[in-house]
Amino acid sequence: MAEQTITTALYKLYPSPRNRDRQLFAHEVFVPYPYALVDPPSYDPQGRWSLFAAHRLADGKNGQLVTFELQADAARFTARFTPD
Repeated sequence: MAEQTITTALYKLYPSPRNRDRQLFAHEVFVPYPYALVDPPSYDPQGRWSLFAAHRLADGKNGQLVTFELQADAARFTARFTPD
C-alpha cells in the first residue's frame, strides 16, 4: 500500500519507508537528484531525521528532501553530501 503524501507550501512529499520518524523537522535540505542514494544515518546525525522523495512546487523540480531536528546535522549533511 502506498504511503500517504504530504503537501506543504513548497513541496509535495512522499515519505521513505526507512524513516523512523515520519514527520517534517525544522531544518530542510533539498537534494535535486531524485535517483541519488541518500543515507542520512551515514552522516552521523545527533538528532532525528526524515527522508522524502520530493516534488518542488515552485519550479516542478524533482529530488529528495532530508529534514533534520538539529541545524548542526543539516549543516553536516550539506557539507558532506556529494551525489553518486
